[in-house]
Amino acid sequence: MHYIYLHGFASSPNSSKAKYILERFAQNQIKLEIPDLNCDDFYHLTITRQLKQIALLLEHKNVTIIGSSLGGLTAAHIAEKFLQVKRLVLLAPAFGFLSHWLPNLGTEVIQRWQQEGYLMVHHYGEKRELPLSYDFLTDATQYQERFLQRPIPTLILHGEHDEVIPIEASRDFAQKRSWVELIELNSNHALDNMMMEIWQSIQGFCQISKT
Repeated sequence: MHYIYLHGFASSPNSSKAKYILERFAQNQIKLEIPDLNCDDFYHLTITRQLKQIALLLEHKNVTIIGSSLGGLTAAHIAEKFLQVKRLVLLAPAFGFLSHWLPNLGTEVIQRWQQEGYLMVHHYGEKRELPLSYDFLTDATQYQERFLQRPIPTLILHGEHDEVIPIEASRDFAQKRSWVELIELNSNHALDNMMMEIWQSIQGFCQISKT
């Protein structure tokens, strides 16, 4: 089994979650691949670009993808298209994220984003503001959860107090799909206070021997 981890929006392979899970895999002598979804070009980031990038990594016949937030949404759409993906672990997946994110931006900001062609976004990986093309928004509208119907074993871990993607998004997704297991955690979107519990859940779901 080959393992890939997809970080979240405006994040990086050096996020605390990514590094923690990488270390746990290393302790079990298992390679975890963590591609940089920014591609040194955050401005042109789109979900479509992420999908194409990850598709190039699927030369293995058996792949488990772990995805965080927008990386979780990307992982779900990858698994829908590629049968090499055998399992999914989604950490606070960004289901319906436009419906949650855009109202927080406000109509004026969105209109200015469209007019100017870019929006300044705080990039947590770079620790600074970076421009993001309006193409990100137009591209994202095509990736809707109703298209995700492949019955692939899926584990979702989502914080009950998620302030970015309400847990109701994962509840609704899991309720409509019998192959999805949802574990609700006493945490927020970052999930950083539950990393040990997350790792234990990944171990059990992926049948990784305890060391």
